[in-house]
Amino acid sequence: MTYEHLTLERRDGIAVLTINRPERRNAYSLKTVDEFHAACDELDGDLTKRVLILTGAGPAFCAGIDLKEGTNNWPEDLGMVQGRYRLQRRLASMVLRLRDIPQPVIAAIHGPAVGGGLALAAASDIRIADTTARFNAAFIKLGLSGGDDGASWFLPRLVGPSAAADILYTGRFVDAAEAKTLGLVSRVVEEGRHLEEADEVARQVMSNSPFGIRMTKELLNYTLDAPGLRQAIEMENRTQTLCLLTEDFAEGVAAFAERRPADYRDR
Repeated sequence: MTYEHLTLERRDGIAVLTINRPERRNAYSLKTVDEFHAACDELDGDLTKRVLILTGAGPAFCAGIDLKEGTNNWPEDLGMVQGRYRLQRRLASMVLRLRDIPQPVIAAIHGPAVGGGLALAAASDIRIADTTARFNAAFIKLGLSGGDDGASWFLPRLVGPSAAADILYTGRFVDAAEAKTLGLVSRVVEEGRHLEEADEVARQVMSNSPFGIRMTKELLNYTLDAPGLRQAIEMENRTQTLCLLTEDFAEGVAAFAERRPADYRDR
């Protein structure tokens, strides 16, 4: 598929999805959202791509919704409330789609990640920032609530409820160094090295069994919502039983015994 607002590159087992609207600081419109879903559909059907790197073109990661496109532009002939609710659900669906694809997602962040851009970064599995990265919950500065696109769900789990409240109530910017201290990002690298570092991490992930990685993402998705330890362990038990029955598990054990790299074939 040809995209106008995105690029989707494939190399080895890695896919790189770039929001490609640098003139709008990678703010997204309804067309961007539609293309984002189409790209995720492609990845959902291509298990040879084992890791997704999400980034933005130009000087920003993502500036959230494109306010120049308006907030009352849902194409169906509906009332104002009904149309805006449909629009809100569609915009927020990007975060859910990102969690549903089988590939772990590494956000390679440079420049501002604000509003919906903050949410997309938070929804990723791993966040790598260069020193130019800045984060804020822009919604609160626009007369809206601080929570949008899952930000009020992800942030307390990433940085704790107190730091999340600080970010969501004030709308202040969090720079890369503070983001690392809070746990919002796992790594901070020199300016311009975010994609290089993301690629390195992706290759570390790909050294493990494909099915094991996919099951780990399912496990993390489940345990973030699990009501308690017992339920989380039951999900782990299910996952490990499935993995134990694969040919790749036997290969992993043999490679460990023979002190060689495993040759995983997703079997």
